[in-house]
Amino acid sequence: MSACGLHCLKINHITVRRADTVLVQDVSLHAHCGEITAIIGRNGAGKSTLFKAILGEVPHKGEVIFTGHGGTPTKRKPRIGYVPQSLNVDEGSPATVLDVAVTFTTRYPAFLPVPRRLRREIEAHFARFAAAELLDKPIGRLSGGELQRALLAVATRPHPDMLMLDEPVSGVDRAGLQAFYELLEQLRRDDMVILLISHDLDYVRRHADRVVLLDREVLSSGSPEDVFACDAFRQAFAIGGDA
Repeated sequence: MSACGLHCLKINHITVRRADTVLVQDVSLHAHCGEITAIIGRNGAGKSTLFKAILGEVPHKGEVIFTGHGGTPTKRKPRIGYVPQSLNVDEGSPATVLDVAVTFTTRYPAFLPVPRRLRREIEAHFARFAAAELLDKPIGRLSGGELQRALLAVATRPHPDMLMLDEPVSGVDRAGLQAFYELLEQLRRDDMVILLISHDLDYVRRHADRVVLLDREVLSSGSPEDVFACDAFRQAFAIGGDA
């Protein structure tokens, strides 16, 4: 799928340090709306740290620019939807999926009864993710696949300019994996930038538009075919050599 040209994420020379340790070094990349840009690399390569820098959660050097028509930086702060690798929730927590949806996607006080109109709006949005039936379930009792569908629904309401997915299918069973990827294929048709951290190299090879191979710095970037064929990829994943 080609980029629509409406939005583009530009990451310029991002560096993250912790004390004397360099976690991410001089990372630059572009990601376009209507495309899936996959960030791959070994464990500890700095992928999640790069996400935290983009989200502004860790101090960093460099800049993150979100542009609109003609490559001009937008004046407003972009809306970012984020699905984390995992969510630490007490299994005994009484908080329901609806409580979480109201808290993170509206300004309505979560401690008040949810108006019928608002519930219908949330149900309609969650239905797209096969998650409407989860709204009254305690969030701590969802399966891995159910949790990821619910988090994806929350992350995309309201419609974000950019969707960031950090290993979103970690701990999800095969059926849940297939359902999640089908949802992702639907979302790529929407007008948003999609950044995906993934260890599922088969999915990345078949469905990503752009791939960035990271090991603290960018080792390779481009099409899946180009990145998967490079020496840096084979070395990173011990392919065709000593593990």
